[in-house]
Amino acid sequence: MSLNVKERRNKTGTVVVATGEINSETSGALLETLLPLVREGRPLKIDLTAVTYVSSAGLRTLLVVYREAQHAGVAVTLYGVSEEVRFVMSATGFLDFFETGEAAAAEAKRKAGTTAGAGRAGR
Repeated sequence: MSLNVKERRNKTGTVVVATGEINSETSGALLETLLPLVREGRPLKIDLTAVTYVSSAGLRTLLVVYREAQHAGVAVTLYGVSEEVRFVMSATGFLDFFETGEAAAAEAKRKAGTTAGAGRAGR
């Protein structure tokens, strides 16, 4: 299977939507897409909703992107990580490197609840 990658830019950064498999045949092209985006210095969101498989080559690609982002001080967030891909990334420790959209949403919700609770306490 192949990998299709589309990018779109908005005010808050760049979103990359990947569809297919990230494996030894497709990871090089993905890396060639992601590294220049990281080097631009804008936040990068990678949507993996339609990614069905990530091989060890795909994990290496994501690790290179992570390291480059850390060096450049750029936030990289993964979104839509399927249970299968999440399992592989979690089992290998790779999921710990990235913030996930799910984690970011949960944190925002927690902070909103804390703020709302603080407002009610003063009444």
